[in-house]
Order: sequence, then structure tokens, then C-alpha cells
Amino acid sequence: MSTATISGLHHVTAIAGDPQRNFDFYTQVLGLRLVKLTVNFDDPGTYHFYFGNARGTPGSILTFFPWRHVPRGSVGAGQVSATAFAAPLDSMDFWAARLTALGVPSRPIVTRFGEPVLTFADPDGMPAEIIGTALADPAAAWQHGVVPAEHAIGGFHSATLLQQTHEATAATLELMGFRLAATEGERRRYAASDGPAGIIDVVAAPDEPLGRLGTGTVHHIAFRTPADDQQRAWRQTLSGHGYGVSPIMDRSYFHSIYFREPGGVLFEIATDPPGFATDETPEQLGTRLMLPPWLEERRADIEQRLPVLDRMRA
Repeated sequence: MSTATISGLHHVTAIAGDPQRNFDFYTQVLGLRLVKLTVNFDDPGTYHFYFGNARGTPGSILTFFPWRHVPRGSVGAGQVSATAFAAPLDSMDFWAARLTALGVPSRPIVTRFGEPVLTFADPDGMPAEIIGTALADPAAAWQHGVVPAEHAIGGFHSATLLQQTHEATAATLELMGFRLAATEGERRRYAASDGPAGIIDVVAAPDEPLGRLGTGTVHHIAFRTPADDQQRAWRQTLSGHGYGVSPIMDRSYFHSIYFREPGGVLFEIATDPPGFATDETPEQLGTRLMLPPWLEERRADIEQRLPVLDRMRA
């Protein structure tokens, strides 16, 4: 195992359909902060939304590419099958009632590894969960949103990978420093740290068909590492174990490398710095469209191509 460290999730990136509907759900239903409003660097006519907690800390960020005309995907093997948020243990009844009142499809609360789990779907059908845990930190949540501060989501709890077999994916996670922490039926829990956002569950489902990428599915899952030198060490370690790893890419707010684990899920390792306050103050995060320097000269054209977004409710 590399001497470099991974402490858990950095962000999860998914595909949405209508940008306004996506924006409204995550800010007005879940109460997350729009931490950064930018564009897909490879497709500047498409927004890239970053939703998270008050400071946009790694381990709280759910990002979306909202492509209106992309067909609905299907969640299956080889995909992230659920992204889970952490909430205080005594907030689960609040969240169940809130989702029901707002017409969000959800399932009855169940217990998993001793914690209550509320499963629901966003407007594009993407599976998500709210998990009650003593490790939740509502104080880190966006305090100016629509959810009462004592119930607010401060970050991720975990993510679930659905695989036809678990062995190869487990070996990859173990190479990255995750340890097998518990098993429950066909679900295996791997932990990189003892805090929230440090957990990956792998569910083995041999008869599950492969998923299909599209709206309502996760595009990739990113793990956090503290600095550029650690990321370079991970690139060397993974390449040495036969993984095809991308060059280091500048994403303005973090640096990234990508590789596909054997089960088919696209993994990213992202650095904590420089963070989202590099081009906006912490108080101004998400208040205007931010572009990387190489796209700034095209701002007028990009703004004209992007759909109009009503952000007054954020």
C-alpha cells in the first residue's frame, strides 16, 4: 500500500437533466449550498453545479452536469448505486416527513450497520440516502438554507458501489488504504477513516445487469488526498499496479487523476487544495458564474449559450 493517504470521499459527480429542476431540488429540498457555479470545462455550454456545506469542504460536495437532452440512465452493476448524506440521529423523522410533504419518492426507514437509513430518489431518479449517525456535523451545514440548522446536512456519510462480484473492487479499495470494517449480507463496508465521508460500501449482486450511464446516474466518484505530492505518489502506485491512470488535470479548485476500477466505476483522486475560495470569498461562494482563466475571454458567448437559471431562491 502507498504511504500516501486517502481519508475518504472528496466529491461525487452525477448527470442531471433540467438544470433548474436540479438546482431547486438540492437547494430547496435538501438545503445544500450552491458552493460553485461554473461550467463543464470540456463542454462550456453546460453548467457544472457544486452543492455542499457552508464552506464547500471536501467530503460534502455533490456535483452535477445538467444535460437536458441526455437520455435517462439506469443504475446497475458497475456503478455508484447510492450517494448517502449524514444527518443527526434525531433528525430522521424530520427528513422522512419533509420528503413526504414535498412529494419526494422515498422508502420506509431501515437499519443498516446499526444506523437508520432513508432511501429516496432525486427528480432524475438518482438514488440517494440520508443516514442518521452520531458523526454528523450539522454545524458545518449551510445555515442560511431552508432546512432548520439542527437537521441540516453537513456532508456525506458514504457511497455504495454495486458490483456483480466484489473481489476486484475490494482489492482496489484496499490498495487505496480502505479496510474492511463490517459485513451485512452481501454488503461489505470499507472505511478509510472513522468520520463521516470515510465509508464505501460494496454490494455484490451477481445477477444484476450492468448499469447504463445517463441522467440520474453517477458519472464518477472522487476520493480526497491532502496535497499534490500525495496525488503524484498515488499516480505512481496505481500505475505500478497496472491501472491506467490519467495525467494530472487542473480543475481550478482541485487537481485530479482518474482511473477505472475493475468493476467499471470511474474513480478520481482529488486534492483538497486549492479549494473553492480561490476566486470567491467564503461569503460569496456560488453567487456568480465563475470561469477558469482559459475560458474567461469567451464569457459573453458562454453566458449566452447557458440556460437562464433562477437562483433567487438559494
